[in-house]
Amino acid sequence: MKPYVIYHMTASIDGRITGPWMRNEGQREIEEYYYEVNRAYQADAYMCGRVTMQGSFAGTDVPDTSPYQDLHFDREDYIADADHGYFAVSVDTHGRVNWQDSCIHDSDPGYDNAHIIEILCESVSDAYLGFLRDRKISYLFCGKETLDEEMMLEKLNRYFHIRKLMNEGGAVLGGSFAKKHLIDELSIVVSPVLAGGTDSTLVSDVMMTDPEFWKLESAEPFGQGGVHLVYKRKQQ
Repeated sequence: MKPYVIYHMTASIDGRITGPWMRNEGQREIEEYYYEVNRAYQADAYMCGRVTMQGSFAGTDVPDTSPYQDLHFDREDYIADADHGYFAVSVDTHGRVNWQDSCIHDSDPGYDNAHIIEILCESVSDAYLGFLRDRKISYLFCGKETLDEEMMLEKLNRYFHIRKLMNEGGAVLGGSFAKKHLIDELSIVVSPVLAGGTDSTLVSDVMMTDPEFWKLESAEPFGQGGVHLVYKRKQQ
């Protein structure tokens, strides 16, 4: 059994999710609406990739794993706090995020106090596992060298009882989920901007041409030209 997965992102009219346009003065209203929608979903967990986690919550410093160099751990899942109730899923397959605590600390209640679950591949170093255990951060092994998305979702449901998951991971993580048909709902907050350029788009590396795959659930205008699009996956 897997959680219900919502891919929730902000995008320009032409589908860009990164770039200088996000620093425009008028973008503040769009961002506030995005976070409002995030909270309204009342998901059990939110998920981001390594780059997003570092940029938003942990910083880009390299973790100091030197105190754990002589340790060895079997490649078994480590569940530090299964009953916390709200979780931040960090897809960090090679073990690079420099967490300082077992929970997210953020001014936005939609992200604050979420227990961190690191998603790793078996190729991760033993020293990084010691680093996580020392901070009582849960971790799950989901693949040997590359991410196994289906395994990850099944384990999140089984160990942490996650029923609704917000995927806010960006183009790569969104693309890998879309390619394997693991997204149940698309929530796209569209900013009235034509971004252009070569910055990231909503998804990457997806070959999905069937126009009957998604059903438009709603298209709600808000603010000064913003639109919130919600698509749900049709029953396959």
